[in-house]
Amino acid sequence: MDAVSTIDYHTGGEPFRIVETLPSAAASRVTTTRRTDVTAPGLTVAERRVRAMRHGSELDDLRRVLCHEPRGHADMYGGFIVPPDDDGAHFGVLFWHKDGFSTACGHGTIALGVWAVETGLVAAPGTGTTNVVIDVPSGRVTARVHTAEGNVTAVDFVSVPSFVIATGVAVQTSRGEVRVDVSYGGAIYAQLDAASVGLTIEPQNVSALIALGRELKWALNDADVAQHPADPRLSGIYGTILFEQLEAPDAAPGSASGLIAQRNVAIFADGQVDRSPCGSGTAARIATLAASGTMRDGDMLQHGSIVGSTFAGSILSRTRVHGRDAVLPQVTGMAYRTGESRFTVDPRDPLTPGFVLR
Repeated sequence: MDAVSTIDYHTGGEPFRIVETLPSAAASRVTTTRRTDVTAPGLTVAERRVRAMRHGSELDDLRRVLCHEPRGHADMYGGFIVPPDDDGAHFGVLFWHKDGFSTACGHGTIALGVWAVETGLVAAPGTGTTNVVIDVPSGRVTARVHTAEGNVTAVDFVSVPSFVIATGVAVQTSRGEVRVDVSYGGAIYAQLDAASVGLTIEPQNVSALIALGRELKWALNDADVAQHPADPRLSGIYGTILFEQLEAPDAAPGSASGLIAQRNVAIFADGQVDRSPCGSGTAARIATLAASGTMRDGDMLQHGSIVGSTFAGSILSRTRVHGRDAVLPQVTGMAYRTGESRFTVDPRDPLTPGFVLR
C-alpha cells in the first residue's frame, strides 16, 4: 500500500482523522479486495457511501487500516474527502468508524470546517464568517466558520432538517421496560433519560452506558421506528443518546432566550462512545425538544458531554419534510488540530488491515 497521509483533529474530545487524498485503486489494495471507484464522476455522496460499504472494497479496507488497531482504536473516527454532488458544495465526505460508514457526523463537520479554512482550501477573511458547504450522505450541510485576527474561533454546524419519528416507544431491557424517543438529525437516534434507569452521565459509568446503549440500538434497529420515511439508506438506529437534565445557569440580564442544560453520551455504531456532545445527536435532541415544546425559537441547548466538553444548540428555522414537522438545527463547537500522520502497511504484516477488541 502507498503511504496515506492524514490530518487529525478533535472536536470536544472526539477524534476526527481526515484523508484529503485517496490513494489510487491499485495502490490502496491491502487485502483481497474488489475495485470500487468512489471518486467516479456523476455520483452523489450517498451513492459513493453505498459503494464504499461493499465488503472487500478498497476503501473499506483502508477504513479498517486507519481506524482499527494498531493505527487506531475502537472509538476512532474519520472521513475520506470525495467530490461533492455538484458545484454548490466545496467538497464531499464519507464518514467512517470501526463498524463502517455513517450517514452524518456533526463533530466531523465542525472539524472539516476548521480544516478547510486553516489549510486555505476555502478562503476566509482574517476576521469574519465563512460558509464551508459540504455534501454528506444525509444531504448538504454547512460549517459556518468564525474567524478573528486570523484564527478560527468557533464553527456553527448547520444540519439537515431534523424531526421526530416516534415518542414513548416501549423497549424491554435488562433494566426493565423503558420508553425512548426516536428522532432523525442526519442519522436516527433513540433517546433515553438516564435517570429513568438509575444512571448518571459520568466516566465511571461508561461500561454500563455502553451496554445499555447497545441493548437499545439492537432492540430497535429493525423496527418500524428505525425506518427513514423517504430514504432506506438512512434507516437503522445509528446511536442511543442517554441524557440527563442539568440545572441551567441564570440567563444574562435582558436576555429573552431560555437556556436548557443537559449532559449526554451517544453510544453509536456498535458500542462506540462519542467523547463530544455529538453533533448529529444534538440535532436529533433539538428536534425532540422542539416537538415537545420544551425548546422554543430563540432558546439555546447547552449540551454537555461525558468528558465535560459542550456544544450550543439552537433552532434556525422550522419547516416540514416528508409530511412531518421539522426544525433546521444549528450546533456550535470548535475543533483543534492534534497532529499529522503518514501511515504505511508492511506487506508481510499478518495483522493487516487491523483488529479491534470491542
